[in-house]
Amino acid sequence: MSSDPSDAGEHEHEPDRLTLRPASAPDLPDIAEVYLAARVAATMPPSIHPDDAVRAWVGGWDLDTLVVWVAETEAGTVGFAAVRDVWLESLYVDPGHAGAGVGSALLDLVKGLRPDGFDLWVFEVNEPARAFYAARGLVEVARTDGRGNEERAPDIQLSWPGASG
Repeated sequence: MSSDPSDAGEHEHEPDRLTLRPASAPDLPDIAEVYLAARVAATMPPSIHPDDAVRAWVGGWDLDTLVVWVAETEAGTVGFAAVRDVWLESLYVDPGHAGAGVGSALLDLVKGLRPDGFDLWVFEVNEPARAFYAARGLVEVARTDGRGNEERAPDIQLSWPGASG
């Protein structure tokens, strides 16, 4: 991967032939399917929205204000990361590709996009995600009782300090 992943070029990782590239509007349906599959497989509260509502929500993402990158293999879209300002809003990997380096590649890309740091929220019960982020240098900065999220489930704010940390 180049040292500046904010360019519009593609980044390939051998040997699994993983390609990271900026998302475009035609990618949004596949991104929605990865999101849905990952949410079901994850250790997190179930979504409170029906699948069709999630598909409509993702399909309406404004790619001018939300920076979205997709991870692809020959099988198609296997993951994505979405960043707005200094927030990693979503990082999801298709369950069939979990543990294959997709999440790490996407997180490394986000670190390159936001070298001064970024924050994200993770559900407290999602211990696999918490361990994933902790192993990659993100630190806990706050906890809530869940009153501020749709699922009403306790969550944790994590931060990657970047250059300032």
